[in-house]
Amino acid sequence: MSWHTTHDLDAFLTAASGFLRARAVENTVLITVAEGLRHRGLDAYGETPPLFGWWQDAGGTVAAAFLQTSPMPPLLTEAPPQALAELAGVWDGMGRALTGIRGERDTAVAFADAWRSRTGVAAELDKNLRLFRLGELAPPEPAPAGRARTAGTGDRELLVEWYEAFAAEIEEQGLNADTFVDDRLSHGGVTVWEVDGAPVAMAGITRPLAGMVRVVAVYTPPGHRGRGYAAGVTAAVSGAARDAGVDEVLLFTDLANPTSNALYRRLGYLPVQDHVALTYGPVVE
Repeated sequence: MSWHTTHDLDAFLTAASGFLRARAVENTVLITVAEGLRHRGLDAYGETPPLFGWWQDAGGTVAAAFLQTSPMPPLLTEAPPQALAELAGVWDGMGRALTGIRGERDTAVAFADAWRSRTGVAAELDKNLRLFRLGELAPPEPAPAGRARTAGTGDRELLVEWYEAFAAEIEEQGLNADTFVDDRLSHGGVTVWEVDGAPVAMAGITRPLAGMVRVVAVYTPPGHRGRGYAAGVTAAVSGAARDAGVDEVLLFTDLANPTSNALYRRLGYLPVQDHVALTYGPVVE
């Protein structure tokens, strides 16, 4: 039983892809981030090379995995307790900065406990998140004014501006707005809601992978809020994914935002799993 770590994305996917895709819903972020690195390059999140890892049990079966794109903390799959204890030791031995951990709630907390036992450093809660999957889509009634359309290159400047504002609002670091928008535009992955020809909201969506997509970066500028545009654009992008034959349409919410949580439930999204983002504050070396 052991962890294997590498900066080689292909080696990681060769070893861990089957494990990840066997529970594609629960592993959605790890799958889509890895695929994004394939399309955008390993420097998509910064100059520090991403780190990948997978854990094999005594029979050689992969039963856990993680990836880290600095400056973001590692993203961890669900994992056996022994794997988490071993990962704390592996990370401590690497001397690589650990700023936090992200993943399914119980798994992330168990790793944080193992890290505290080893180093004496306690984690702090940054965010409580919830993974949702679309059940039966229920478009908003009454429908908001306007219509949805797929964004094009002519929208790029506005989308970059909106994505930067979105990232600032959710306090997300290490994400390049230009790269994000270009990647989404390359596969028709941004939908805008427009009124009288003017865009008033956006929603992104990941590439279809392992039978699933994830709705991301739903954003309405402050001056256009309170008119139902977020509901309209989210319903539109969700319905388009279903119409394209995607089995699972997913999204995450921040549980500190009751408005968005209530909205997605009204649209037909059902809770799957709770996640957390934990932080260690000052960088632990």
